[in-house]
Parts: sequence; C-alpha cells; structure tokens
Amino acid sequence: MTALIRPNFAHLLSLRGPFGTFEHAKGAVARIEHGYCTDDVARVALVIARQEDSALDSELHELAWSSLHFLELAQRANGKFVNRRQPNGDWDLPATSDDCWGRAMWALGTMSARSADPALRQRATTAFERGALARSNWPRSMAFAMLGASEFLRVSPQSSLARQLLDAGIATLDRENVSKRWRWPEERLTYANAALPEALIAAGVYLGYERIIEVGLDRLRWLLESEATTGYLSVTPAGGRGYDEKFRRFDQQPIEVAALCDACVRAEKITGESTWSAGRTLCEGWFAGDNELGAVMFDERTGGGYDGLTESGPNINQGAESTLALLMTQQHAYRAAMAIS
Repeated sequence: MTALIRPNFAHLLSLRGPFGTFEHAKGAVARIEHGYCTDDVARVALVIARQEDSALDSELHELAWSSLHFLELAQRANGKFVNRRQPNGDWDLPATSDDCWGRAMWALGTMSARSADPALRQRATTAFERGALARSNWPRSMAFAMLGASEFLRVSPQSSLARQLLDAGIATLDRENVSKRWRWPEERLTYANAALPEALIAAGVYLGYERIIEVGLDRLRWLLESEATTGYLSVTPAGGRGYDEKFRRFDQQPIEVAALCDACVRAEKITGESTWSAGRTLCEGWFAGDNELGAVMFDERTGGGYDGLTESGPNINQGAESTLALLMTQQHAYRAAMAIS
C-alpha cells in the first residue's frame, strides 16, 4: 500500500483560473469550459484554512484570499449563495441555501477561526454572520453550515447567530432512526453521509447537549461498521444505498471517504476511543490502495485526487472535489504522523 504523504497543493494550484478554481479536469488538465462552482471554491478555502503551517507560502495565501473574494461575490444580501459561475466570470442565478450555502458557511466559519491573517479573518466573519441568517430545508446543507458554526464558536463562543444556527440544525437532523438495524434517520444513504453525525457531535459539544453527542456517535459508529465490514473501507456508492437494497460496491467517490475521515477525527478528539483512530486509518488506506480493487486513488506526481473508484479501476480525472477530498485526508494523516513522531 502506498503511504499518504504531506499534502501536495501543486495540482490544486494548477486548477486556478482568472475567477476561481475550476471545477473539473480531464486527467490533470483543468476543463475550463465547465467553469467554477461555489461548492468547490468553499472547499478550497476550508482546506487552506486548515493548513496549520505557521506561514503559508505566497501562492496558498493568495489562493485563500481569491477564494474568499469569490465567496463574497457569490453571497447575496439575504445570506444565500449563487453556486455556478461561467468561465467568463458571469454568475448563474438564483442564489440558494442549498449545499453551496452550507459549504460556504463551513469555509467562512473555519477561516474566521483559524486563519493567521487578521484581515482575512475579519472579512470571513462578516460574510459568515450574514450567511448565518439563512436556513436550509436540506439536511446536508444544514450539516455543513453547522460545522462552520462550530468552528466560529471556537473564537466567538458567545455568538448568538452561530448558536441559533446550531439549534436550527439539530432540529433538522435530530430525527428517529429508521430501525434498530438501520440506525440512520433516512431510508437511503446518499452523499457526504458522515457529515450528518459529525454535525450533531459538534453541535452537542458546543451547546452542551450530551444526548445529541451520543446520537451522533451512535450513527457514526453504525456508518463506519457498515462500510468497513471487510477489513478495508467500501463507502456508499454514488447512487446511494437503501436499507432494503443489496449492497452495491461502485462507483465510490473520494468525498465519502473525506467526510468519514473528518467525522472520525472529531469523534476521536471527543471520546479518545481507538475505534475512531482506526476509522481514520481506514480512510487514509482507501486513498493509498487499501480498497476494493487495491488501487491507489491519487497521482503522487501531481498531487491530484482521482475522481472515483469504478468497477474497472480509478477514474483518473483529477477534479477539484476529489483533489480537495484527498488533501483533507492527507492533512489528518500528516497531523497524526507528526503527533506520533
């Protein structure tokens, strides 16, 4: 199995365009014609904010600022965001509180809490507080925004806007499980599944709700157990999985692995249980070749993440979402390695 290495931002930097980070790639080459999306630019901002180097190099610092500017332009006065931007810089309306809002809020909350640049922190705070007035009917959108609110509360623990957003998110996510066998509040697993229990765990911690923490941990434990029955990780495929369906193996996408890795790292910090460090290791292993096909899921030369694990092998296109999922997982792996060494 190929070991994960220190995060390599070279490919992500190669996806830069005049208005943001291009969404798609053919192999390692940006597909300019597909333009940009707020979802991915928010992920860019999130990953750079999580990079704990004492001083980011000039290119990453510039990318953090350009990503924040993109998010500011995408946001409307009501706090919602426009998701699509054409190659020429024009925006495709309307603004929504769908996933792009949730991911932007996650990024803004993280930049506000973690950036070493005071000016960037202040601008991110302003945009976060405007966005915190919005709400979404979509569980995953609320989960992403809750993760941003939990980051925001690290440095602004009395923020009523962030606390109200967490309470609203709990009201959306705290639903009964389908059954004792299917310990999940939806009849189907779809995408970024682990973000739902992670958001509950984070909200429970910051609001002091022990029951909510336990609900999140129980759902995350069930998800990890159901996706790691063979000694390696086999995440929910792109088409989803229902409680009464035969298990399907493909196509598996990096976003699922990164979401699970994030959630396991948070659960480990809260509980100290080895279950979660083992889960993080499984996520690292998926990228490094410990998966259904024994396929390495990134290009060691470019630093790009492959777009998915198909029945016939990796989809070797290196789009922004997949590359950022790889980088998020590498950041966790690197921190864990540094803590051990």
